[in-house]
Amino acid sequence: QVQVVESGGGLVQAGGSLRLSCAASGYIRSIDTMDWYRQAPGKQRDLVASLTSGGTPNYPDSVKGRFTISRDNAKNTVYLQMNSLKPEDTGVYSCNLSGRRSWGAAFNSWGQGTQVTVSS
Repeated sequence: QVQVVESGGGLVQAGGSLRLSCAASGYIRSIDTMDWYRQAPGKQRDLVASLTSGGTPNYPDSVKGRFTISRDNAKNTVYLQMNSLKPEDTGVYSCNLSGRRSWGAAFNSWGQGTQVTVSS
């Protein structure tokens, strides 16, 4: 089973920045799709950043120009750099990774999430 662990959340004032990390482990050959989601209290989970191998990042308009998704293949880690944070960015951020195990089997795994709170 591929384990996915997010970190880097916390409390920040509006206008501040945070960098979230999503580290995967467990006999991984490739990570092909990397998505970051946000779930605000009482709301549905929304996609805030997406990146596929060899592709360009995609962002919804609500975060475009402020959030940047990137990866470190050597560390099987995906990052989400969040700048100019707004109170409406508050929520639990989770990453979803899909790819191939060392022996070729496909995987799709979620992390447990990390809380981001932006104060006004």
